[in-house]
Amino acid sequence: MNALDVNGRQVALDQDGYLLELSDWSVETAEALAQREPLQLTAEHWQIIELLRAFYDEFQLSPATRPLVKYVALKLGPDKGNSQHLNRLFNGTPAKLAAKLAGLPKPTNCL
Repeated sequence: MNALDVNGRQVALDQDGYLLELSDWSVETAEALAQREPLQLTAEHWQIIELLRAFYDEFQLSPATRPLVKYVALKLGPDKGNSQHLNRLFNGTPAKLAAKLAGLPKPTNCL
C-alpha cells in the first residue's frame, strides 16, 4: 500500500497516488500531494480544487477534461475555463491531477 505522510499521519493512497478514503482529504493533504508532483499550489490552483470538490459533491463523480473545462467556464468564465489555462496549472493533465489534489477518485475515462 502506498501512503502519504501528512503531519506525521499516514494517509493511504492507491497505486496511482489517489486517496483511498475521500474523508482523508484536507488542505494539508492536498499540499503534500502537490509536493509529490512537484507543484506549488497557488490561489488559482485552489480555486479549481474547490470548484472540483463542489462538482463532486453535486454529481458524485470526477469529471474528465472536457466536462471540467466546461464546468470551470460556466462557474469562473472563459478566461479560466479553457484547456490552455487548466493544462498550464496542472502540468498538462488537469482532470487527473486536479482530482488527485482535490482528494477525489481518478476520473473514470482518464488513462
